[in-house]
Amino acid sequence: MSDISYYTPEGFQKLKDELEFLENVERPRVSQEIADARDKGDLSENAEYHAAKEEQSLLELKIAKMKVVFSNARILDDSQLDTSKILVLSKVKIKNIANKMEFSYTLVADSESDLKLGKLSVNSPIGKGLLGKQVGDIAEIQVPNGIMKFEIMEISR
Repeated sequence: MSDISYYTPEGFQKLKDELEFLENVERPRVSQEIADARDKGDLSENAEYHAAKEEQSLLELKIAKMKVVFSNARILDDSQLDTSKILVLSKVKIKNIANKMEFSYTLVADSESDLKLGKLSVNSPIGKGLLGKQVGDIAEIQVPNGIMKFEIMEISR
């Protein structure tokens, strides 16, 4: 059974655009490279042909995986979500108990995550540890370096 991923409308459109690009631009380009390499003669010793076939194989695998992700993608309307606890698309402000540093993140699907933009994957160790918590709760999260404790300061949409 495949996992359902929740996306913002922008993230869903980005996923759709990338899939269309792979199918409508990259696939014909790779097919043309194969045809060009095939025209150069003996296929058994044609490195360009074998490289193009390998690229085609990897591209088709990527397209197949993206189609699975796309078919299991759901768009969330964040205005309808509960703000009393942390869910997908929640904007959270947390404080590290050990060093008192505060962080703000938006919990998003894996393909939308970007720490530079403050978007944290719900499937990351910290993202998983924050799900379901409420303001004032202490989240104890197992990370590769040990256990980190975060206080939930604020939840918004």
